Amino acid sequence: MEFEFVKKDKLKEKPKKNLGFGNYFTDYMFTMDYSDEKGWHNKKILPYGEISVSPSTMVLHYAQETFEGLKAYRGYDGKIYLFRPDMNAKRFINSNKRMCMPEISEELFIDCVKELIKVEKDWIPNGEGESLYIRPFMFANEASLGVHVAKSYKFMIILSPVGAYYPEGVNPIKIYVEDEYVRASLGGTGFVKCGGNYAASLKGQERAEKLGYTQVLWLDGVERKYVEEVGSMNAMFLIDDKIVTAPLLGTVLPGVTRDSILTILKDFGFEIVEKHLSIDELMEAGKNGRLKEAFGTGTAAVISPIGELYYRGEEVIINDFKTGALTQKLYDTLTAIQWAKSEDKYKWRLEVK
Repeated sequence: MEFEFVKKDKLKEKPKKNLGFGNYFTDYMFTMDYSDEKGWHNKKILPYGEISVSPSTMVLHYAQETFEGLKAYRGYDGKIYLFRPDMNAKRFINSNKRMCMPEISEELFIDCVKELIKVEKDWIPNGEGESLYIRPFMFANEASLGVHVAKSYKFMIILSPVGAYYPEGVNPIKIYVEDEYVRASLGGTGFVKCGGNYAASLKGQERAEKLGYTQVLWLDGVERKYVEEVGSMNAMFLIDDKIVTAPLLGTVLPGVTRDSILTILKDFGFEIVEKHLSIDELMEAGKNGRLKEAFGTGTAAVISPIGELYYRGEEVIINDFKTGALTQKLYDTLTAIQWAKSEDKYKWRLEVK
């Protein structure tokens, strides 16, 4: 892929420890412009830094923007890998369609990511559980007021070295079930990775944190009865001997980790039930012992065990607030594939050469 490379005079000192998540950013970023007249053009890799926009830039007023999240891994074999970037590319296409934004082909999306990773390969950490987080995003940058589809856009990619999400292992989290506010409804943008969805979730998250809970479990937007997803993660429940999770019908994000975990679970021999699970049924399963394990799946943490559910004054403790054997096995299996510690029989790893 042809692009302009703007070299930086002095490179940053790379962080050595305590990376956290999203605290540091690499020397360079990728940018590309779109207009109705030219299509995608002006591809650049240039020093990470501030961008200038007009006060009337449409994204600031009408929130026309989308983003993705994936990681680059330094494998145990010393090679650099991406994990299922084709799925992120396809989801980005679907997000942009819904937001009336220009599409980026799967091939171009992956090429842009790979070119930036090649330039910044020395930023990929090699500590246990560490990786390079990749944030591609697009926004309307036309300077205009008036509610209409923008005519110009900017696509960017920034990178951040991140540490293990759980420094001391895969630890259970406490979940608050939100039944007043809603995050998504049918016909909306629940399946889209856009900032508006996360903005709508902040009120519930704020309430949960004040009560001492880590995340929010969202219910459906119509009846506020059926379980959907947890914050930025898809939710799964081991009830009896089946895995129950919300169906992808337009209100739940089609997670890459979700799809990967479901594939592995099927290979483990589990029956997968994608259905509208009521919160009352879930809480009852927790009370009578049928709910054996629960966890969220997402790019950042891979798997977050759920140790407690709180709904309308009632608490349910899951698996004695311990990480379940299945949850741990899933975490170990998937991370072994991502870091090239085991065979990739699914062909999910893409080497960056």
